[in-house]
Amino acid sequence: MRSLLVIIDGLGDDHIPALNGLTPFQYAEHKNIDTLIKLGTYSEVSICENDFIPESLSCILRLLGVQQRDFPTNRAYLELLAHGRDISEYEMVLRCNLVSIDKDNTLVSFNGQGLSAESMAEAAKACDEFWQGIEFMHLSMYRNLLILDKDRRILDNCVISPPHESMGKNVDLLLGELKQQSLLLKHFIEGTAKRLERFNHDDIRYMLYPWGPSERKTLPGFQALHGLKGAAICEAEIVRGIAKGLHLTAPKIAGVTADIDTDIAAKATATLNMLKEHDFVLTHFNGADEAAHRYDYQSKAEFISAIDEEFLEKIINNIQEPLRIVICGDHVTSSINGKHNKNAVPVVAAQINTAAIPVKINNYQDILTFLMRESDMRGQSYNGTRNNV
Repeated sequence: MRSLLVIIDGLGDDHIPALNGLTPFQYAEHKNIDTLIKLGTYSEVSICENDFIPESLSCILRLLGVQQRDFPTNRAYLELLAHGRDISEYEMVLRCNLVSIDKDNTLVSFNGQGLSAESMAEAAKACDEFWQGIEFMHLSMYRNLLILDKDRRILDNCVISPPHESMGKNVDLLLGELKQQSLLLKHFIEGTAKRLERFNHDDIRYMLYPWGPSERKTLPGFQALHGLKGAAICEAEIVRGIAKGLHLTAPKIAGVTADIDTDIAAKATATLNMLKEHDFVLTHFNGADEAAHRYDYQSKAEFISAIDEEFLEKIINNIQEPLRIVICGDHVTSSINGKHNKNAVPVVAAQINTAAIPVKINNYQDILTFLMRESDMRGQSYNGTRNNV
């Protein structure tokens, strides 16, 4: 039996007064998810529990069965892998956001707010030159990476608050410890700020914000972990990096993005193609998380509805073989404050094209058992009748 894990990044949320007190998931229309709930089960589970900070790297690795001891420190290294690069054991890599600040040096946005995609590309180009001791690497939109010699003071002891968790705070205080620890990065931050002056407007200034230092980390192979041949349909850098690190097949798909403008139907087609040749497929949608970071609960709900209509309906109507499917979030992303938290996320688990006894999902271990361990489920799969979606 094939297995499909659909992660809607940041699926969990707060109850939104403007949505009649419902969460975006509760408010969204999702007839296909409702059908799967009737066939299977619905639960609410915290993926990170109390073990680590709620963010995609650790939560998705946990959902894929990687032990916490094997988690990389921060996600920059895997984002580097996603773009076909690697570093040596003597180097480190940091995430580097294009952010905006006001006249009081207060962090206004973590994502280049106020600049178009074209302007953000121009801003990256303005900063992309030879910096003594630093390699600047532009990824997309406001996202960049910095590669430099390993510095254990920064990796182990330097506290750098994530920009998306630090809105409204003074940027000098947020980056003060980093500048004290690294004169090199201090010069880089100040030097690039001067190069970005031509993008400033209306008392808003732009700068580069290094954070999330990471070093080289080898992940266990997915097939070695589970004895299954796996694939991933994804575009977000961190998830493509996870896929490469775990040796999952991860095709590039035209029209697919890491936001709500992604081609959902193309993801459905690619998922069906991968299920023909792989035991397990992860399909990841990043747009719900991005919408919540923008406080856009309406777009988040609409994106969930679109996934149900354009993705799940196509999967259900076109898959002929028995399939185990889980639809869940990795963490909560609040549309009220734009932050992640460790609260429970919706989890839908069902089996289609086979007689099935609904399996209750009480925790993340149950998700792994359901998706990865066929021998554990085989004795529970048939009751003499056939249920089809």
